[in-house]
Amino acid sequence: MDETEFWELIDGTREAAEGDPEEQADLLVDKLLQLDPDMVLDFARHFEARYNRAYTWGLWGAAWVLLDGASDDAFDFFRCWLIGQGREVYEGGVHEPDSLADLLGDFDEEFDGDGEELGYAADEAYEQLTGTVAPDLGIAPAPSEPEGAPVDFENERALAERYPRLWERFKD
Repeated sequence: MDETEFWELIDGTREAAEGDPEEQADLLVDKLLQLDPDMVLDFARHFEARYNRAYTWGLWGAAWVLLDGASDDAFDFFRCWLIGQGREVYEGGVHEPDSLADLLGDFDEEFDGDGEELGYAADEAYEQLTGTVAPDLGIAPAPSEPEGAPVDFENERALAERYPRLWERFKD
């Protein structure tokens, strides 16, 4: 599976789910079940590489603004959700987190921003196809700390200055 096929699966399932991340995860499992196990592992590698790449302080700060706070787990689920938004939103957010203010449509912090199930879709499909747990993907592990300059999540003024567009659009 190449990068284009990966993003086509993400986009097709997001559109069919009308943006519902849980429904998207279910549809993604269904699509992956139509592939052979090696292709599912390829998908998992693409997903995991993007998930690891999004482990940055800058993106965590953006998630903090969008979600009105983001614990370690919430940021993990946010990164899965971000991948589920498709290539343009993902790449834009990773490159310039404040650009999410322009790239995202409606955003409801109760509904959006949590793609936990998307993170398990490939594992679930692989296990259903083979009856075994997916093997190690053989890609570089995630960094132990987020990349980039740390963000003081408790300093609203600093957040507003670092993420002016997100702050203006999503904070009261």
